[in-house]
Amino acid sequence: MRPQHPSTPRRPHPATRPAHSPAAAHPARTGEPRTSGGMPLPRLNTLPAIEAEALLRRCCGSHRWAERIAEHRPYPDAESLLAAADEASYDLTQDELAEALAAESAHQPLTRHPQVDQPGVLAAHTALRAASAAYESRFGHAFVICLDGYRPGELLDQTLAGIRARLGHEVDEERAVTADEMRRIARGRLARLVSRGAEPRTAETPGITGPSVPD
Repeated sequence: MRPQHPSTPRRPHPATRPAHSPAAAHPARTGEPRTSGGMPLPRLNTLPAIEAEALLRRCCGSHRWAERIAEHRPYPDAESLLAAADEASYDLTQDELAEALAAESAHQPLTRHPQVDQPGVLAAHTALRAASAAYESRFGHAFVICLDGYRPGELLDQTLAGIRARLGHEVDEERAVTADEMRRIARGRLARLVSRGAEPRTAETPGITGPSVPD
């Protein structure tokens, strides 16, 4: 068994997870994929390295993360691929994690929720915007949380609950939590990537990029 990376624990801190959370949001980034399609694993295994790495960076913005996964191809099955993704995530340096977080900000633009004018939704979005700004001011990077398994109507509330809880963390504690959230985000995106047959593309719609905020 590999030794645990000192700054990226293999398990998220229990205080960081909303109740019953199984698994990215901007203005908090959620673990919804930046890709809306995918490709079979054999195709990923045979892509030229430069193409495979570019595709993998849509799952995690760290160049080294993508390089490591591409270098270890071919993978016999999806489980082996996901295990390699976890291992690469555990080994991210702080600079590599910062690169991945910067990619979240760059690739998940704000979009207006189609039901933002319904009662209560606008207030929740306003609260999320304020909480996100407070988080970025405190920790210096975008808030990320993996929300795989939640219904679309639950994402906003769960994101807001998560960001409020994690605002109380110390910097080192939150760094470790953020690293594990990014690992789970990357793993989920990668699983979706190889479970579909279409080429991936960047998506900017609610439910793909995660909760959005009003203009």
